[in-house]
Amino acid sequence: MSLQCGIVGLPNVGKSTLFNAISSGKAEAANYPFCTIEPNVGVVTVPDERIDVLTGLINPQKVIPTIIEFVDIAGLVKGASQGAGLGNKFLANIREVDAIVHVVRCFQDENVVHVEGKVDPVFDKEIIDIELQLKDLESVAKKIQRVEKSARTGDARAKADLAILNHYKETLEAGKNARSLTYTAEEREGAIGDLQLLTIKPVIYVANVDESSMISGNEYSEKLRESVKGEGAEVVTLCAAIESQIAEIEDPEEHALFLSEYGLTESGLSRLIKASYALLELITYFTAGVKEVRAWTIRRGWKAPQAAGVIHSDFEKGFIRAEVIKLPDLVQYRNEAGVKEAGKMAVEGKEYIVKDGDIMHFRFNV
Repeated sequence: MSLQCGIVGLPNVGKSTLFNAISSGKAEAANYPFCTIEPNVGVVTVPDERIDVLTGLINPQKVIPTIIEFVDIAGLVKGASQGAGLGNKFLANIREVDAIVHVVRCFQDENVVHVEGKVDPVFDKEIIDIELQLKDLESVAKKIQRVEKSARTGDARAKADLAILNHYKETLEAGKNARSLTYTAEEREGAIGDLQLLTIKPVIYVANVDESSMISGNEYSEKLRESVKGEGAEVVTLCAAIESQIAEIEDPEEHALFLSEYGLTESGLSRLIKASYALLELITYFTAGVKEVRAWTIRRGWKAPQAAGVIHSDFEKGFIRAEVIKLPDLVQYRNEAGVKEAGKMAVEGKEYIVKDGDIMHFRFNV
């Protein structure tokens, strides 16, 4: 399974510059609104030092890391929910992604036009929030009209769904995002599962700062961080312009040197990718052999048969057992045979909950 994140924000906040830095695709970055006409998709490797360790131990013929897809969605403007700017088409693009990366301008630059005429990260964030909330409100209102008819007949399920829908309607009307409500997955599925609400999606805010503010942030990024405290959202501070330079350096030693010159241990993009991966509670397990070392993405809490099913559905259907090795044990004993001899290989059944970093071999029969 792969994760897809949509990069959103007002025009000229640095979305396309950020996208260019994190992907091999090159979206046009220009100093005017709507330079991104079609959603660009970039595929990015998830940074994971563990796969490097495995590769060093096993020396496989092939290495396949996990990936994230980033979609660069054109800049929204005030009134987008009613079709202003590039409007509804791009709101539809957001519906398709798993998580939202909301880029907010937190830098002053008189050479870069601000679509609202001033730098105010909280105001900018609220513009996007309002447009997404208005679109969600439209969807919820239409669903309420449909469900009310069934509720009037005494349908208990419809009555329960209607109560939940009305709660979402009140929340959105109050200027709050749908993700602020804490219904169970089952309750949400019945009431709003078919609506693909925009403001229920997990979000990471990217405070795009100037070069001098990359490490400690600035007054703008702090205002943004303060304004989203109650959302349970992450805020990643980075300088998209510098990140685009970092991304162009292919030599590992030069890359590390460039980072150290700015006082960084890892790039802001690396932090963003990791935060995006963690946001949806995804974890990684590995399969490892001389032919291939591969990282697999699953949801936290999945049991062994579900994890096996990511490789092939037959693995899940015919699951017998999983042989599990922990990476520290493989490092200590150098190879699978040494781990087995030391009694450190675990044999797990259908109820085993896969842990982040497990090295697994599945036995199955179909």
